[in-house]
Amino acid sequence: MYLLGSRIYVNCSRCHVALCLKEAQRCQSSAAPLQQADFLKGAPHRKHPGVTNLKTVRLPEPLQVAAQSILKRAEVKSLTERAHKLSNFLWSRKRAIEASQLREKAIRLEKKFLEQENDIHTDGIDHKLEAQIRKRILSELKRTTYHRTPLRYDEDLGLVYMAARLAGGYAAALRALNEIKKRDPLFVPYSLLDFGSGLGTCTWASHSLWGDSLKEYVCVDSSGDMNTLAEELLRGGSEVDNPIIKQVYFRQFLPVSPKVQFDLVISAYSLSELATLDERINVIFTLWRKTNSYLVLVENGTKDGHQILMEARDTILKREEEIKHDLRRPSIFAPCTHELSCPRLIKQPAVPCNFSQFYYSLPLSRSQERQQENFSYLIISRSDEEKAQKTEHWDMARLTAQVRRRPRHVQCQLCCANGELKQLAVTTRLHGKDMYRCARSSDWGDLLPMFQAEDDDTKNEEMQ
Repeated sequence: MYLLGSRIYVNCSRCHVALCLKEAQRCQSSAAPLQQADFLKGAPHRKHPGVTNLKTVRLPEPLQVAAQSILKRAEVKSLTERAHKLSNFLWSRKRAIEASQLREKAIRLEKKFLEQENDIHTDGIDHKLEAQIRKRILSELKRTTYHRTPLRYDEDLGLVYMAARLAGGYAAALRALNEIKKRDPLFVPYSLLDFGSGLGTCTWASHSLWGDSLKEYVCVDSSGDMNTLAEELLRGGSEVDNPIIKQVYFRQFLPVSPKVQFDLVISAYSLSELATLDERINVIFTLWRKTNSYLVLVENGTKDGHQILMEARDTILKREEEIKHDLRRPSIFAPCTHELSCPRLIKQPAVPCNFSQFYYSLPLSRSQERQQENFSYLIISRSDEEKAQKTEHWDMARLTAQVRRRPRHVQCQLCCANGELKQLAVTTRLHGKDMYRCARSSDWGDLLPMFQAEDDDTKNEEMQ
């Protein structure tokens, strides 16, 4: 830096020539659009690498025709009404309270009732009064504790479930799997394990994305009737033994050998069917042992659904197995952009981290309805190496709510790489033309680049 006349001149690190101070600052500020152009990799802004959302999803035509044929032949009474009730029931369902939580609740009630009685009976509490207190505790626990109703999926309930959840379950699974397809185009799975496969929606979703490479589908569901219905859907609703998707094998129990792995392991809306935390943890460890590349978990976009996925996340990241058969470390692929605690759970009151996918419902009448599936998901990958040193000038942040497009700015709610939730108004002046256009083209659930601003000291060092 030197003074010539009334102007201060500096050596610009980008152009390697002497420029006046204002011109150098202008030249340095143009670096951000160049970094943003690198992020785009030649793609238009509306198709930038962070876009993972799908348009309104339709069931594959063979699947839709097969489902309609099966339901028409079955002639289930009050099907539409029962399907609506089942959907509401499954959405409102919660986890069963754990035995330890129930004991803690009973202890708190006992303490509360004893204090009340001590205020009234100053001469002490006799055995008769203790029995009355125990009775009050049991009565209060029955009144205030959520009683989970187990579901037994026989043929009749399986048909109602088909009408209620086939299209929505397919849409959520396809949206989650599409993120792998979009962000990891080199991933070519050969084998698939679907735990809690139900009607086989994950098999159909996987086949629509990787049908050319997948050669083995193993579907595990404890209900033999659901497996029978899934097989019938694969045959197009007919009795002819010529399935639309080949090499699909149905089981009622998980494969025993811990050494048998699958490129892609999926569990959609199944962990929530397990009654206790211990059962869920055992299943999560089993599924992770069987994962060669990606483990995909999908649940309802409710508070309980999200918390079940966070249990799975913490189990895989933080708990050690007694015997490790695969030494590769777990890495969070989506939707989290970090491996810190979920900021949605830290914030009180806790709200679920969920996403939305539009789809066309199974046409039970002549017309199809455009509906919305709210779901939570988690994708964990196996990583061969420790995290490589970051070379890009941006971090990825997840859009966790609807993007609000306003004149000259875009309102975004982001879950950032530092584990914090952030409200950001993206403008051309503050964030550059490319990031602004990317934000306008993005929606709830997409990834948005957060370009790293250099601090003033660094800029000054480069300019001197």
